[in-house]
Amino acid sequence: MRITTKGRYALRAVVNIAKTSNGKPVPIKKISEEEEISAEFLEQICFRLKKAGIIRSIRGPGGGFLLNRAPGAISMYDIFEAVGEGAQIASCAPVCESGQMDCHRKNICFLHPTWVRLSQKVTDILNEYTVKAIIDDTAEAPTSAFL
Repeated sequence: MRITTKGRYALRAVVNIAKTSNGKPVPIKKISEEEEISAEFLEQICFRLKKAGIIRSIRGPGGGFLLNRAPGAISMYDIFEAVGEGAQIASCAPVCESGQMDCHRKNICFLHPTWVRLSQKVTDILNEYTVKAIIDDTAEAPTSAFL
């Protein structure tokens, strides 16, 4: 599994909103500056996060982004899925919503069951690790830099 820049930035943006909002919208410019992410790229990421129901936006002066759910109810998997990241270990073993794997070699490939199990374990871990857990971990970190 490879987490792309888009996935890492999406996670950083959601954690930033969770840590800094205090119930008030966080402007995209503030997130962009604090996380050193291009505002244009961040807009694309936030659009996807909003479409997935992870964040919501408030327009106008004093507007910005808020979490749409509690930090403990937003998993890393939710964030990665929202921006198009996958959790599969191998391209032949994607974890899909139905739980069925669709690989034309699955009946003859000795590795297919292994890739499927590993992909499912990664998905399970990403589902268990929430924004709240990340924030709790950063509170214990020796430096303020994270991700």
